[in-house]
Amino acid sequence: MSLALTPLPPRVVALTPALPVVAVPALLALPRTPDGAGPADVLSGLVVVYCVIRLLRERRRPLSPAAAVVLGLPVVGLAVAAMGAFSSQAGLTGLGRYLQTFVLVPAAVLLLLRDRAGFRMVAWSFVGLGLCQGAVGVHQFVTRTGASYQGANIRAVGTFGPQDVMGMATAVSLGLVCAVGIALGRVSARQRVIAAGCALVLLLPLALSFSRGAWIATVLTCTMQLVLAGWRRALKVVAAAVASGVILVGGFGVGSALLQQRIDSIAQVADTPDQSVVDRYTLWASATDIWRGHPLTGVGLKGFPEYRDGHATLALSSGSETDGAGVAYQRQPLLSPHNMYLLVLSEQGLVGLLALAGSWLALLVCGVRRLLRVRVRGPGLDCGLVACGLLVWLLTDFMYGDIGGPSTVLIAVGMGLVAWWALAGDARAGLPRGGARERAEEAMAR
Repeated sequence: MSLALTPLPPRVVALTPALPVVAVPALLALPRTPDGAGPADVLSGLVVVYCVIRLLRERRRPLSPAAAVVLGLPVVGLAVAAMGAFSSQAGLTGLGRYLQTFVLVPAAVLLLLRDRAGFRMVAWSFVGLGLCQGAVGVHQFVTRTGASYQGANIRAVGTFGPQDVMGMATAVSLGLVCAVGIALGRVSARQRVIAAGCALVLLLPLALSFSRGAWIATVLTCTMQLVLAGWRRALKVVAAAVASGVILVGGFGVGSALLQQRIDSIAQVADTPDQSVVDRYTLWASATDIWRGHPLTGVGLKGFPEYRDGHATLALSSGSETDGAGVAYQRQPLLSPHNMYLLVLSEQGLVGLLALAGSWLALLVCGVRRLLRVRVRGPGLDCGLVACGLLVWLLTDFMYGDIGGPSTVLIAVGMGLVAWWALAGDARAGLPRGGARERAEEAMAR
C-alpha cells in the first residue's frame, strides 16, 4: 500500500525560497569566532549559490534590466579600485566583501523573495535577532559583564564582543526599524500589536549600546516612518515611546546618568570632544586628504590603512581600547575612517563613490515612489516602510560607520529587502494597478 504525498499549500511553497534568507540573521545570534568570521557569512555565500541553482532549474530570467543596472552599478568602481590596490590579496578581499554586501546577496534576496509574505518573514527575523542580541546586551549591563565603558564593563555588545561594539547596536536598530514599519502597516491587528511591543522592548538595549551613531540614525529613520504613516499614528507611537523611556530611565533609573552624559556629548563634540571623537575627526581629515591626492580612482581597496599615517595629524591615537565581555584588554588598530562615504572616496575615488552612491540613490527613489503609491489605501504599506526605513537608517549610519565585522552580512540582507521593494515587478510586490484590481488586492492583503 503506497501513501501519496500531500502537496504543500501554495502559500507554503511561495515561502520556501525565502527560508535560507531567514536563516542568515538567525545564525548571527551565535557567538562570533576568534578570526571574526562566522556561519552567517558562509551561509550568505550559499544563499547566492542556491539562488543560481534555482534560476537554472526554473529557467527564469535573473534580473530585469533596471535591477541589473542599479545593482550592478557599484561593480564599475569596485573593479577599478581592485586593480589599483597595493596588493592583489587586498584587492580580492575588498572586492569580495563589497560584492557580497551590495551586489550578490541583495540580488539573491531580490530573486528569492516571491511575495510580501516572504518579505515579512525576513523582516520578522530581523526583529527576532534584535530581541536575542538585545536580551544578551541587557544581561551584560545588569551583570556588568559587557564591554568596558568609562571603567566599568557595562556596555551592551551582545554576542559580537568588544571588537565589534557596533554589531549589537546595528542588529537592534535594524530590528527596531522593521518592528516600527510592521506596526505602522496594514497587517493584522495581532501583528501590529506584537511589532509595537517589540519596538518598545528594543529601545532599552539600543540605549545601553551607548552608540551615538545608532541613536541618531534610528531617531531619524523612525521619524520618517511615522511621518509617512500619518500624523495620528505618529502621535500615538511617539507618546508610547516617550512613556516607555520615562519608565525605563526615570522610573527604574536604568543607566540614567550615563545615558544623559552620552546624549549631552552629541551636542558637545565640537566644544570638548573626547578622544574617540578626536580620532574620528582626524581620520575623516586623513581620508579627505588621501582623496585629494588620488581624486578619480582613489588608492585602491583596503588602501586606507597604508596611507593613513602619512596624512594624519599627531592628534590621532595609536588605536582604540577594547576590554570586557570575556575578552582581554587590547588595542584595536584604526583601519578605517569610520565613515562609509569617506572610506569609499579615499579608496575608490569619485568613480567608486558616484557608482555606489548612485545605486543607493536609485534604490531610495524607486522605493519611496512605490511607498507613496500604497500610502493611502494600497497593500504593502508595511513592506514599504520597512524597506525605506532600512535604507534611510543605513545611509544615515554610514556617516558615522562603515562595513566590517559579522554584522556586515545583516546589512547585505537588509539591502536585499530594499532591492526587492524598489525593483521587484508589480505582480511580485503586490502593488495596485488601479480600479477593481486595486480593491481586490487590498481586500486580500487584509
